[in-house]
Amino acid sequence: MKKIKVLMIGMLTALGLTNGLKAQDWPNLAQFQKANAALEAPKEGEDRVVFMGNSITIGWLNARPEFFEGKPWVNRGISGQTTPQMLVRFRQDVIALQPKVVVILAGTNDIAGNTGPSTLEMIADNIKGMAELAHANGIKVILSSTLPAYDYPWKPGLEPALKIIALNKMMKDYCNEKGHIYLDYFSAMVDDRNGLPKKYASDEVHPTKEGYAVMEPLVEAAIAQALSEM
Repeated sequence: MKKIKVLMIGMLTALGLTNGLKAQDWPNLAQFQKANAALEAPKEGEDRVVFMGNSITIGWLNARPEFFEGKPWVNRGISGQTTPQMLVRFRQDVIALQPKVVVILAGTNDIAGNTGPSTLEMIADNIKGMAELAHANGIKVILSSTLPAYDYPWKPGLEPALKIIALNKMMKDYCNEKGHIYLDYFSAMVDDRNGLPKKYASDEVHPTKEGYAVMEPLVEAAIAQALSEM
């Protein structure tokens, strides 16, 4: 039996498949581990805010770093991520950082099928799971609408526009029910195709500086409201 096992491992190695035998960091918990460890606990009176999301969130920090400078705001976006991945890392990348407020922006990569097929109910459940964890830990929740998307360049033909509208309605209704803040980027950015116009995103998915300029006063107002309600 031992010889057979050794032989099988040898065959897998020859085929370059041994990486599949190793545990994989599917939610990418390693991405911010060092940064989280280096981040000091909030000082007295500090209004820390964590931005949880995907490429749209981390792209904000890359495109407009000045928007985050001088503020107690922590960006924890990871490109390509879906809501189940965010839910797994939510304790590490949000709760453990002890923010007063979390801004969650998620859902479009689920609709694109980045980690497999997802129903709108599955996506909503994962976002609700993050909101419930935050609420249970005394963190005020801001749930952002998913941004408009007429099509995905990396997965064309999925017709996401109406799915995004439906998901946003589900999230708005949930916020109204639970007392969370609903942050409506969608209405401020959508075009007549229910997509994101090129003036806000050259690939019609990921905002440019002009797109983030539309989003910034909206999130600032939502954060101010969240802090005033605490």
